[in-house]
Amino acid sequence: MERRDLLKMILAATGAAMVGLPALAQGAVPAAGAKHGFSAADVGTLDDIADTILPRTGTPGAKDAATGLFMAQFVTDCYTDKQQATFRAGLADINTRAGGRFASLTPQARTELLRTLDAEARKRAVEVGETGTADAGEAIPHYFTMIKQLAIFGYFTSKAGATEALQYVAVPGRYDGDVAYVPGTPAWATG
Repeated sequence: MERRDLLKMILAATGAAMVGLPALAQGAVPAAGAKHGFSAADVGTLDDIADTILPRTGTPGAKDAATGLFMAQFVTDCYTDKQQATFRAGLADINTRAGGRFASLTPQARTELLRTLDAEARKRAVEVGETGTADAGEAIPHYFTMIKQLAIFGYFTSKAGATEALQYVAVPGRYDGDVAYVPGTPAWATG
């Protein structure tokens, strides 16, 4: 799957362009050993949320790919201060709605909570331009939109997501435009 295809998939899944693209496009790379500012409990909650969105099936889930740590680092490195504040407040809101800790919910209750948040996020769609920033003033998408985007992006760009959930060929071979499709075959990670 090419990066453009992944970004289109994120847009289709969340209704907003990827937040934080300007910093990512500029090659924002943290210094070695840079801190992300999220507690271990926060990273664990992000892992649990991402794993609820992309659970383990015949392939590794988002938690197996350490998506929570990726999300924490991406927020720190690529989000503006206002976007970071919205993201962190949203993470706290999820724990509040969960009655204290998202991790303490049953799998079914986790799914129901995230479906409710997804519906709220879709009702509060904010147009985000191609640059990953809001066009009108400083409007920011619903925090769940940002969480869902990072869960998808983090998982499918991880080694587990790119090589086990998708088909992967490190060095693509010849072009064959007439390959038979077998239902259930994963999409390609390379294009």
